[in-house]
Amino acid sequence: MSMNVYLSGEIHTDWREQIIAGAEELDLEFSGPVTDHGASDDCGVTILGEEPDKYWHDHKGAMVNAIRTRKGIADADVVVVRFGDQYKQWNAAFDAGYAAALGKSLIILHGPDHAHALKEVDAAALAVAQEPGQVVDILRYVLTGKLPG
Repeated sequence: MSMNVYLSGEIHTDWREQIIAGAEELDLEFSGPVTDHGASDDCGVTILGEEPDKYWHDHKGAMVNAIRTRKGIADADVVVVRFGDQYKQWNAAFDAGYAAALGKSLIILHGPDHAHALKEVDAAALAVAQEPGQVVDILRYVLTGKLPG
């Protein structure tokens, strides 16, 4: 069995790399958003033309990025959404809701400090993990039926 896993959310830490490295022996294909913050912010105006108003600058980028996000989530078997400690990831909340609406298997990843704030998001998930290693263990169990250790 193989699976496509979409890694969504926070882009300021190496959680994606931890999951990918931890799951390298598994038959998984990973995808996700563009994690180069500048490219993600400026893709719309770079491709479609400059905007004098910051609102429209951001809007163009959000719409172009949404094409990639929707395609990645639609093609995924499992969607992992990470909420980090430093920044508000409103787009991650959208991604979680979109994945849930499509009936995707959803794993939420966040620390204990966000448990209350994300209780509704967590309720849509099939699993809520606190560490990238737990996500790897879930993926390994789903593919192989083997427990960690």
